[in-house]
Amino acid sequence: MRFQPYDAAMVQRPPAGSIPDEPGSYQFKDAHGRVIYVGKAKSLRQRLSNYFQNPALLPTRTAQMVETAETVEWIQVRTELDALMLEYGLIKQYEPRFNIDLKDDKSYPFLTITTDDQWARATVMRGVRRKGARYFGPYAQAWAVRDTLDLLLRTFPVRTCSDTKLNRHAKLGRPCLLFHIEKCSGPCVGEVSRDDYDLMVRELIEFLEGDTDAVVHRLEAEMRQASDELEFERAARLRDRLGAVRSVIEKQQMVLEKEEDLDIIGLSGDDLESSVQVFHVRRGRVVGRRGFVLDLAEDLAPGELIDRVLERLYGEIPPLGIPKQVLVVEPSAQPELYEEWLSTQRGSRVTIRVPQRGDKRELMETVVHNATEEFGRHRLRRAADHNTRARALNDLQEHLGLPEAPLRIECYDMSHIQGTDYVGSMVVLEDGLPKKSEYRRFKIRGDQGNDDFAAMEQVLTRRFTAYLEERALPMAEREGRFSYPPQLLLVDGGKGQLSVAVRVLEELGLSEEIPVASLAKRFEEVFVPGQSEPMIVPRNSEALFLLQRIRDEAHRFAISFHRELRGKRMTTSVLDDIGGLGEVRRKRLIKELGGVTAVKKATLEQLQAISWLPDSVAQAVYDKIHTPASGRTTN
Repeated sequence: MRFQPYDAAMVQRPPAGSIPDEPGSYQFKDAHGRVIYVGKAKSLRQRLSNYFQNPALLPTRTAQMVETAETVEWIQVRTELDALMLEYGLIKQYEPRFNIDLKDDKSYPFLTITTDDQWARATVMRGVRRKGARYFGPYAQAWAVRDTLDLLLRTFPVRTCSDTKLNRHAKLGRPCLLFHIEKCSGPCVGEVSRDDYDLMVRELIEFLEGDTDAVVHRLEAEMRQASDELEFERAARLRDRLGAVRSVIEKQQMVLEKEEDLDIIGLSGDDLESSVQVFHVRRGRVVGRRGFVLDLAEDLAPGELIDRVLERLYGEIPPLGIPKQVLVVEPSAQPELYEEWLSTQRGSRVTIRVPQRGDKRELMETVVHNATEEFGRHRLRRAADHNTRARALNDLQEHLGLPEAPLRIECYDMSHIQGTDYVGSMVVLEDGLPKKSEYRRFKIRGDQGNDDFAAMEQVLTRRFTAYLEERALPMAEREGRFSYPPQLLLVDGGKGQLSVAVRVLEELGLSEEIPVASLAKRFEEVFVPGQSEPMIVPRNSEALFLLQRIRDEAHRFAISFHRELRGKRMTTSVLDDIGGLGEVRRKRLIKELGGVTAVKKATLEQLQAISWLPDSVAQAVYDKIHTPASGRTTN
């Protein structure tokens, strides 16, 4: 790749011939060096020339982006497919404000099989997915996945307990209740062999993937065999398991005549937002559904919007994988390019098409109907929320006399107990919403005692010194951690904390650039520089509520960091400085016995019974724990 920056006081048309007529990705940046838009092009020269025409002829949001930008850069690559993959990576890295924003409308639960565990576990998980696990779903409701899991355990009694519980019952030598009600095969006490357990896990995974016929036929055959052999009790248990399996199959309604694998993507919305619904069909059955809401910061044609959705859905391989067919409600703007990309991701041929007739067309109509219903619900929620936030920011600008509505607000708070584990927090609101990726935590350096003012001064100095250092760097070298100043700096406290913030900004030459205020807890009074009396902000106003919310969030964030540090110090101190007990052994000991409290309660015989722990180290651990002075420091 070749990297070429182009800088100007205001973004202008680059000199003729300076932009290559080759594929690549381009990035517009604002005055602070923040990437505000990322695009891709088969020809960088042709695509970028479209932005440098009469602004009146540009779409509204495109014109706003060009007006906001101060620089444009581009990265040249070999092929259009490389440009697509580069664009996806840059959008994920920078989250540009003028690119469409695709977010889950909720964190859907998945039925998960942890195949990398010694004894694979079936459980319900949300959020970030981990390696070494198989995910099935997502399910619309948590109760639905738990109900499905409960039914499947009657046929596939794999463990659902945590590793800690598994180890505890293994040490006790007796299984838990789930074993006795036949919803666990008892691997903790050796009631099932490794081969039988692994076979059970493989069959469960195959069943969840849609291969249900083999399981049903096996259970039917085993039930008939048990009946023929007059083992009626076993036949009754198999009958119950068969009924549970059929109940799960009925939940996975057959929607296609053929056992095909495909994803169906439906959209519904307006020029500003769009709701996306995705149905995952495997072997003819709907096995999962996902929902997203698009913030359409870009001006895109319907086909281009479909392409953006494909990028976000399949940029990282989803838990259910990429199927052979992807059905969309509108034709892709570049079907050959995106089919090639998806085929590369999958490792075999993938087609993208619009269904025209038959059961696939009917299924698409169902998906679009779901998207329409969800869009209506989203607009009802969003309308009140967006209007409230806009009103709060405008009220803040008016009440505090700010030069502009504070789209970025930073709030700072300190936390400590008698001067120990002193920490500071910085939380950020952008457009009235928390931006947690920008939150920062500070360990206070040196001995501050109980001096909140000194701690606040240190935190603010470090933050805005970093900002000045970043601002002095060339745009291409900025890391972005502290590159952007707030339109309002808020500190938790009264006039004293406000004076500290004002002094720091003056010393750094930022007092004219960054407005500052403080919010006192006692009477919720708002102070600004140059006024001895608090500002009059109506107590029932959205502006005051917004300030209270970010102040409380900063307080929560600071306390959580303080508790984390204090907890680490208190829980590890009892096992520190023990000869022969290094970090690896210490962690293994805590994990095996189930926590520091369990280690403190362990007898010498129990410690010496641990095969990998030398007797001399076990004796040293026991002596350290039962030394009176040591015990007092950890309580």
